[in-house]
Amino acid sequence: MRIIFSRKGFDSQYGRVPSPILPDGSLLSFPIPSRYGRPLGDLECALGPVDKLASDLTKGAITEHSSVHLDPDLSASAVERKPGWRATLGQVGSAQRHLANQSVGPGDVFLFFGWFRQTELAAGKLQYVRGAPDIHALFGWLQVGEVLEVGTFGCPAWLEDHPHVQHASVIGKNNTLYVAGDSLSGMRDRVPAAGTFRNWGPSLQLTAPGHTRSIWRLPRWTLNDPSRPTLSYHPKPARWLAEQDHVTLQTVGKGQEFVIDVGECQDAAKWLQRLILDHGI
Repeated sequence: MRIIFSRKGFDSQYGRVPSPILPDGSLLSFPIPSRYGRPLGDLECALGPVDKLASDLTKGAITEHSSVHLDPDLSASAVERKPGWRATLGQVGSAQRHLANQSVGPGDVFLFFGWFRQTELAAGKLQYVRGAPDIHALFGWLQVGEVLEVGTFGCPAWLEDHPHVQHASVIGKNNTLYVAGDSLSGMRDRVPAAGTFRNWGPSLQLTAPGHTRSIWRLPRWTLNDPSRPTLSYHPKPARWLAEQDHVTLQTVGKGQEFVIDVGECQDAAKWLQRLILDHGI
């Protein structure tokens, strides 16, 4: 099995503010502004229209009319759906070539992360909690059921409004979809193969406490051999510091898809399953 740490949502270039950790403990990743998308006013979350929350936090720079790229598309309730809908991630260009070169396919698991900050409601508006840190945090997962190259298959109706299908002629080369399976493999009980994390807790935080968001604290199994790191884009041992029960990693400045082949590692499988059971269900 491969685990892919996949960077998505608002960042310092697209959106320019952190996505919110909501007062109810759920994480809402704001889709990046893009002409290859749909109006933000189409989207809903547990607290209501997403555009209202984005407008509050961007001081009106992002509105209901802003076009956004809803990808990964993980929540069935985000917009109106056609029968048969399944969670899907699209990827193109060099990022897709990297995934292909890493042989990412059915059974592998994307863990989506982004730039987040704690928020609160004040006088009916969402605002960032004063002094809350900027962090990288996990906000969702998708275990791949099938990989589809756009333009080479008969597109089902439920997939027609995905931005990588709707804008297929202009969105980029190597246009590929990663569609979730029916349920997460290796689990005794039926658990969704994709979803978003709720019930905020420290185990969803990638950023090492007290550090800038690019310095991560990861489970010890991510670095079996300190002389030969295997997380893609991070092969230099100098980026890693091994501790007894965890590792600290200085992440690269750019990059969307960081892949690690964990093989049959039981520590990795148990960590992944516990993460989803604790925060995703």
